[in-house]
Amino acid sequence: MKYLAIVGTNSDVSTNRMLLQFMQKHFTGEYEIEVYEIKDLPAFMEPEDSDVPEKVAELSDKILKADGVIIATPEYDHAIPAVLKSALEWVSYTSQALTDKPVLIVGASHGILGSSRAQAHLRQILDSPELAARIMPSSEFLLERSQGAFDSSGNLIYSDKVTELDEIFREFVLFTNITSKLLEEKVVNKKVNEYAWQEDKDQ
Repeated sequence: MKYLAIVGTNSDVSTNRMLLQFMQKHFTGEYEIEVYEIKDLPAFMEPEDSDVPEKVAELSDKILKADGVIIATPEYDHAIPAVLKSALEWVSYTSQALTDKPVLIVGASHGILGSSRAQAHLRQILDSPELAARIMPSSEFLLERSQGAFDSSGNLIYSDKVTELDEIFREFVLFTNITSKLLEEKVVNKKVNEYAWQEDKDQ
């Protein structure tokens, strides 16, 4: 299993980045998690031609090749950061690479709510027709008081949160497998239906 973990901020110092880096290290040997930065993507604007910026094409390619995507978002004014919204707009406008892609949302916050409103906002965006991601249902990983959550080696020191993360990630792996099988069945049924329709037409 290969997962792309998107850091949903352009901040140089972020506990959301630290959370994804911890996940990358914590699950190493079982799963491959690539932590990806979007801070170098250009701000979204409708291009005058069909040329796609190189960094946007790179992001789309990595999403397409991944079995699933993890997005870590902070919360700014009850919403996701502008840089994350911009990145998703690029994907929506160009490759639509997130269509049917399993997505797990996580988030860290200095406060006590752990980016809960931003996660709800992100779910709405990912559910839009142009993105149409397969969002992990009934799951929120909310890391509150994140400024004190990691030691000097980047380890998550809240033992209850490590246990919670283990459980949610195991569920996400299962969700990824189920989604993959569902989509395979969808393709098979589509082919069968098309073949049956052609038979009826021939008759």
